[in-house]
Amino acid sequence: RPPEGQGPVPALVYCHAHGNRYTMGRDELVVGRPSLQGAYARDLVASGIAALCIEMPCFGARRHPGESERAKAHLWRGETLFGQMLAEQMAGVGYLAGHRAVQAEKIGALGFSMGSTLAWWLAALDERIRAASALCSFADLETLVELGAHDGHGIYMSVPGLLPIARTGEIAGLAAPRPLQICVGLQDWSTPEAAFSIGRRDLVAAYGGTNGLSFHIDPDAAHEETPAMRQAVLDFLRRELA
Repeated sequence: RPPEGQGPVPALVYCHAHGNRYTMGRDELVVGRPSLQGAYARDLVASGIAALCIEMPCFGARRHPGESERAKAHLWRGETLFGQMLAEQMAGVGYLAGHRAVQAEKIGALGFSMGSTLAWWLAALDERIRAASALCSFADLETLVELGAHDGHGIYMSVPGLLPIARTGEIAGLAAPRPLQICVGLQDWSTPEAAFSIGRRDLVAAYGGTNGLSFHIDPDAAHEETPAMRQAVLDFLRRELA
């Protein structure tokens, strides 16, 4: 968090990534990972924004039981591991909203990869999220399946019966009219251009236009944060939260 004496301050829930690195969880906020342009903690604090990272089940100190074991148990019970993850992120929002050092009306969400998916879902489900930035995971799931590109995602993300009910852009569009930033690289396995384009189309339709939406699209980037993407994210967060 920013130094003492600067509160109350804006804050965000930082949703960590997956990357099959189960030993890493909340530490990503302060140490980063190879796919990122360094850790976000320093940049956020320098921007006057506090951050909280909830360690997700299957990662870090919570890596046992593992993802497959947890996901199967949830599915057999008619639940989902992804639902547990989102519930815990929402608990994090509640913690921030009640913290004396945080401006409850200025809480955001930020994440890369798995964290991206969690961030835009969180914005869709929790109206306390004022703005969200999602990096490198935003694509129409039905199109991913048609392209055979869906198996790169972990089983944590499996939600039975989801596709007949709603598409990616429609779900993310529940955040409207609150600000939402989507950052993608078109060489990213998780955001093939065809799947991203449909997701973007549905998202714009849900927002009734582009007001409130911000897109950063790099035609040459893979599953990685680029320097330009980092700058775009910080500019967005400073504008919408700080």
